[in-house]
Amino acid sequence: MERCDVLIVGGGPAGSSCAWRLAGSGLDVLVLDRKGFPRDKPCAGWVTPPLVEELKLDLEEYGRGRVLEPITGFTVSLMGGPERTTDHGRPISYAIRRCEFDDYLLRRSGARLRLGEPVKSLERVGGEWLVNGEIQTRLLVGAGGHFCPVARALGGKTGGRRGEVTSPVQPVVAAQEIEVELTADQLRACPIKPGVPNLAFCTDLKGYGWFYRKGNYLNVGLGREDDQNLSDHVSAYVALLKEHGRIPKDLATKFSGHAYLLYTHSVRPLIGDGVLLVGDAAGLAYSPSGEGIRPAVESALMAADAIAAAGGDFRRDRLGPYAARLTARFGQRTARSVGDLIPAGLQRFLARNLMTWGWFARHVVVDRWFLRAYEPALDLDPPKKSPEHSHHL
Repeated sequence: MERCDVLIVGGGPAGSSCAWRLAGSGLDVLVLDRKGFPRDKPCAGWVTPPLVEELKLDLEEYGRGRVLEPITGFTVSLMGGPERTTDHGRPISYAIRRCEFDDYLLRRSGARLRLGEPVKSLERVGGEWLVNGEIQTRLLVGAGGHFCPVARALGGKTGGRRGEVTSPVQPVVAAQEIEVELTADQLRACPIKPGVPNLAFCTDLKGYGWFYRKGNYLNVGLGREDDQNLSDHVSAYVALLKEHGRIPKDLATKFSGHAYLLYTHSVRPLIGDGVLLVGDAAGLAYSPSGEGIRPAVESALMAADAIAAAGGDFRRDRLGPYAARLTARFGQRTARSVGDLIPAGLQRFLARNLMTWGWFARHVVVDRWFLRAYEPALDLDPPKKSPEHSHHL
């Protein structure tokens, strides 16, 4: 039997950031993930300056041997319509490859790791958790993404092909994407400028497609708030891009799928006795962009602070400050967004007229929806040692 104070299920940015923040707290932290690292993780993948600050990333050090492409603008359009490109004249974000980024954060965390082990069973025994019949822990942190088994144990429906049917008030955003290294011939013929992601919104405004280069890699994908005929939408988008010479005609087309919940629509529980959720497991993706890395990391850092402050007492009420701080940061959850109140016809009319307006493309679509530029980095105090372990000082 292996014991730990905190078992984090999921080694992605949420899980690794929580473990990293807990380093030095006096708590024994173990990270469990069903995949080995580095693992394949197609993702549009960019990190904003506030996130770089929160993670205390040394960009020069990180960029050695890894993709780190400065993003200086975005191209915005309604699918098939005219485009508007913003030029910020400076890096406003940094494109990364998730297989590299996630592995870097996990190794940097300093936590003990058990990789390549899926969660097969979760039991609550004597006020503690027993995982897979062999790992005993006082606190379970669910950081395993949308389909996280800890989220299911806490009562959150997962939805999608691998989980339960999600209730109507929790629409699941489904996406498919691909990330491939371009050949020398493809690079020479590629018209895509590195560091300028292209965002093309669906005409019904229920999702958007994207493509962009980061180093020698090309990332292409599409996500929608409904998963009906998603593959057809993806195929049509890819065909449009190839027809107009935006991506190589011989680009591989085996897309990977994933799903997540938008924070404004999610009603997943966040905490329970001896358990809490972070990142996509908690349903924290930003609306309308679907960006999940920054809210995953921020939720993990806030969770770690609440865990350290709990003094080893991980009952639900002691973990309450985490849920309260999450709400203060991201706002109240609601089953409806402002867009839900606008008739579909009016939405389409507004979209056609706004997407090509330079001010709207830059200040609303890019700065507000995708970069959250108005939102400063979390105000984080230096990590504190858990009161229960103060005798180790």
